[in-house]
Amino acid sequence: MNDLQNLIGIDPGSAKCGVAVINSERQVLERKIVLTGALIQEVQDLIQKHDIKTIVMGKGTGSRPLQLALQEKIVPLSLVLIDENFTTLDARERYYTDNPPRGLARLIPASLRAPNIPIDDYVATLLAERYLDSLSNYLPR
Repeated sequence: MNDLQNLIGIDPGSAKCGVAVINSERQVLERKIVLTGALIQEVQDLIQKHDIKTIVMGKGTGSRPLQLALQEKIVPLSLVLIDENFTTLDARERYYTDNPPRGLARLIPASLRAPNIPIDDYVATLLAERYLDSLSNYLPR
């Protein structure tokens, strides 16, 4: 699947956005949280740095202004909107896989744990992975 190359996942928000760059093998190249006002510049920088061909963005509440801004400023790329259902729960699970709780926090049931930092960047990663899953020629692992 070398023709897909790298893509950006965006979890849009009114104050901050999660951004992740992954490749077609699902390797995370970059993951960060940026202020919404800085998103366009950040995406432009990532396009240059990683030779991006596709942008995947969650189509949740409030995403329309960012969608329009991206389409206006970053015209030649494909912008794909993805359903955000359950991404926060899935991102929380992925966060704890990458950062297992330590000490007494291990004793708290997983369903009651919540990260003490924003995980919008993990949501952005999952949105990009959902896009890969949706491709007809892609076989999920």
